[in-house]
Amino acid sequence: MRARIYQPAKTAMQSGTAKTHTWVLEFDQASPREIDPLMGWTSSADTQGQVRLRFQTQAEAEAYAKENGIAYDVIPPNPRKPNIRARGYGENFATDRRGAWTH
Repeated sequence: MRARIYQPAKTAMQSGTAKTHTWVLEFDQASPREIDPLMGWTSSADTQGQVRLRFQTQAEAEAYAKENGIAYDVIPPNPRKPNIRARGYGENFATDRRGAWTH
């Protein structure tokens, strides 16, 4: 069974980077999902797809995979570019504003 090791990105509901500092080991799906004919729910017999292990560093996650004989792929993180404005958010409400007031 193959796994992937990655550092999660922030969700759309986050303004900060709170849950993005850990590394995650997640297993790939071994079998496709099926639709239950009675209820119409999507299900799978693969229980490894529910396992998500968190580690403090990438090295810890790789060491765990090697110890347990798990084949893995490491997905490098895409760092976020800093969004730094000259005077920040407060410039929107400054009395000495240089541009036109739009709102």
